[in-house]
Parts: sequence; structure tokens; C-alpha cells
Amino acid sequence: MSTDKRVTKYLSQIEPTRRDFLAGAAALGVGGALLARPSPAAAQSTPRRGGTLRIGASGGGSTETLDPSQAANTVTILNSFMVYGFLVEYDTSRKIVPSVAESWEPRAGAKEWVFTIRKGIEFHNGKSLDVDDIIYSINRHRGPGSKSLSAGLLSQIADVQADGRDKFIVSLATPNAELPYILGVNHLGIVPKGFDDWLHPIGCGPYAVKSYEPGVQSVCERNANYWKPNAAWFDRVEVAVINDSTARLNALLTGKIDVMNRVDRRTVGMFQSAPAISIVRSPGGWHYTFPMDATRPEFSDNNVRLALKCAIDREQLLSRILQGFGKLGNDQPIPSIDQYYASDLSQRSYDPDKAKFHLKQAGLANLKVALSTSPAVFAEAPDAAVLFAQSAQRAGIDLDVVREPADGYFSSVWRKKPFVMSYFSGRPTADTMFSLAWKSDSPSNDSKWKNERFDRLLIEARGELDEARRRQLYGEMQIIASDEGACIIPVFADFVDAAKNTVKGFVPDANYELSGLRLPERGWFES
Repeated sequence: MSTDKRVTKYLSQIEPTRRDFLAGAAALGVGGALLARPSPAAAQSTPRRGGTLRIGASGGGSTETLDPSQAANTVTILNSFMVYGFLVEYDTSRKIVPSVAESWEPRAGAKEWVFTIRKGIEFHNGKSLDVDDIIYSINRHRGPGSKSLSAGLLSQIADVQADGRDKFIVSLATPNAELPYILGVNHLGIVPKGFDDWLHPIGCGPYAVKSYEPGVQSVCERNANYWKPNAAWFDRVEVAVINDSTARLNALLTGKIDVMNRVDRRTVGMFQSAPAISIVRSPGGWHYTFPMDATRPEFSDNNVRLALKCAIDREQLLSRILQGFGKLGNDQPIPSIDQYYASDLSQRSYDPDKAKFHLKQAGLANLKVALSTSPAVFAEAPDAAVLFAQSAQRAGIDLDVVREPADGYFSSVWRKKPFVMSYFSGRPTADTMFSLAWKSDSPSNDSKWKNERFDRLLIEARGELDEARRRQLYGEMQIIASDEGACIIPVFADFVDAAKNTVKGFVPDANYELSGLRLPERGWFES
């Protein structure tokens, strides 16, 4: 059966009829209220084991894989966090916490780090985790042949060596005071030494894969030997890829799923009078982006990039697309909650005349370019692209909005076409965010923008232990990104999820949607 037919068959089982939808909505008491009722499903009860958590998730496609090194969207990262263990994790406020690595310490001015791994951890196949598994899992992302999306991020590692049975040493080319944060990125899932069978993945995470259909559904069952004693309460987790926001909402309202991500913000008000459903809102570093391929002739001139940055009406996107669930962006990826956020950076605003000025500086009277978009980015992305096109017209810019299929968008369009819409969920440190998505040699640098001074400042900031100087360095990098970068970042968006009130432990998380994409590990059903 083809992937398209499998998707159609699965959605025919998930999507309710109109009669089902109306009945379900009526039963939940859904009305037409215009204001959100933030009644979080995090309200506590005593955790209990059991049940099947059914998640309807946007952000998946038929070309995805269970290889964590390729996890580039919500569904693949969610699967990775279920299946694999990670050396460190981030708590709900983006602070680092121990995980498979129980402790670490720097040496030689943060140019060398010693990690101690936790004893008693087993993989899903019963093998005991050891230091050789850790070294193999790190080295998968290193070297000239690596296709990992974190290859650039880990290029700073010079060597990884075992130090006895339960320690390993990471040596760096240059000092980095925040290396432990890097080793928690979502691509660095731990697997047994030599493992590479991504159709039948083996990890040491809270759940093991039972079945998997890319772009359709993943089914995972609880790892009975999971090392965390008070986690992974569900017996089974089913993740259905439902990229259409209306279909996700219908599935939740009619009881086909228990949780959905990316609620269309225009529908949040209907939950005002729905006592059986809760909205979970999580402000964080999630930002919507318009990367321009800086290697293409049409975007190689910074004046063209500045013209486009001045031609987008950010206030309109915040009010009409995000319905106020977010903050204005300033064409750099560090959010206001970050300790190194450059609060003194002047906010760029909609200015058609300034956009025309920059076009003139580029030798152009007008500009015509295609912009690719898809609901795979976020539900309202096509509408956001249309609003951008409308505001750009006043600046003499003709944006040809191309609506791409949701399936395969991040494998066939993102990083492939010259001007696209995308997103990043943010990262817990400025170094991690810049290293992953903005450094010249990073595979996740989707604008392919290169700036030698930016790269030098990034390296310098990593090893700078003086906080004042470090803040200065990150501040200058934000200015360079905003003024010279090839990525438009008009808004930071709050994560907006919805869940049945029977789902407990669903806490807001600044890292990702769906409680940091760790709801399967954190949540439980009310008894």
C-alpha cells in the first residue's frame, strides 16, 4: 500500500463525520466564546500507571525516519524523546538537568569536560549501557561523512575518550563553558555501539517502538526497565500524524485522540465553554522564520534581504495570525526570556518606504520572488504568507505565494527552495541556538548565510567566562544576525496545545510544544 493510501486510510479512521463532530462538540459544551479559558491539564492528581495516550500531531511526513540525527520536525523529535535516552535534559524553564550523565565537570578552562554516566541503565534489548555506547553515539555526528543535523554543532569536539568504565572525556578544539547544554540537543539520542537499524530502533528511553509508519503513525509501549522510577506512566503511546488543524481539532472533540498540538489560535475561544478540554499555553523560544538562500543571486545582496525585512508587517502577523499568543521578532533567534537577550536592539517595524530605499540601493525598482509555505510549518502559515505578500506590495515587492504539500515539506522544500517558511523551537542557550542554525558550517543553517565575524564571535563567546564580556559578544551577534542575516524572524509564538482534562501532568514548557515533547514521559491519566 502506498504512503498516500495509508495516510488516507488512517485519517478515515481518525477523522469524524460532520455528525460526529457536532455531537462531540455539543457533548463538550463548545460554544462561540472569543476568549481563551486557560485551564491547564497540569492540575495535579496522584500519578497512576496505565492506559493508552493518543496524540494527534502536526509536523510529520512520509519521508521521516526514527534516526534521531535526522529529527527535524515535531513528530520526529517527539518519537526520539520517547525512544532514546540523552546525556542531559532541559527542565521546563530551559535549565539543564542530569539524565544518562549524572554529573560533569570542566577542566583546562572548559576546553575539556569529564562526564560520569549513570549505572544500571538498560537498552530495550536488555543490553546494559556503557561508556562505549556513549562514545559511539556522539561520534555518529562527527567527521566529514556525517549527515547529522548536529554535525556542525559537534564540529567543535576534537576527541572523545573513555576514562574507566563509567566516565568519558570530551576534548574541544576551543573552550566552551556550555558544552553540557549541547549534549542535550534532540539529535543526540543514545544507541548501542554499532547500531544503525532505524527501521527497528533500540534506545534506552521510556518507550520502545512497537510499530511505525512514517507520516502516518508510531506506536510505542512502555519500557518496563526504564531507569526513572516516577515517569512513563502510560502503557502505550500512539502518535498519529494529522497535519490538518481542523482534522486534529475534530479528532480531539470527538474522542479519537486525547491530546493535540498547534491549536489554530483562531479557534482557541471555542474552548472557553468546553469543561472537558484544556488549553496549555507555553511561551518560549519558538519562532517562525522566512529563510532566504543567501547563495542565490536574488538574495546575495543584503539590501534585498533588508528590503524584505522592512516589507513584512510584524504587528499584523502577531495580532491576526497569532491572535496575540506571542511576541514580536526582530530577525534574530534569541528570545526575550534568554539571559543574553539584546534588549537594547531597536525593533524593526513595517516600513515600505525603507524597503523601497533598500531595493534602490540594490539597483532594483521592484522585486519578484516566490515564497514557499505549507500548513506543515504551522496551521496558519499559508495565511501568514498571504499577509506578507499583501504588505510587501506597498514596497514594490511581488511575492508569489506557493502553497506546498504538508507531506514531505521538510525533506523536499525546506533547505531546497530559495525562499521558504520554517520554524525553530528555540534552544536553551544562545550558543546552542546560534551554533545549530546560524553558524556557517551547520547543516541546519537553512539560509546558508555565512559571516566570518559572526563565526569568530561565536567561538570567542563559548570560551568567555566573564559574564559582562559574554553578554557583549552575544549582543553583537544578535545585531549582526538582525542587520545582515538571511532569515526574517517576524514573531515568536507561544506553544498552544489542547488536551482532555483526564490527561494530567501536562505542564507548560518553554522548550517545545506538548510539554517539551515529553508529555508521554511526564503525563498520566486521572484515576
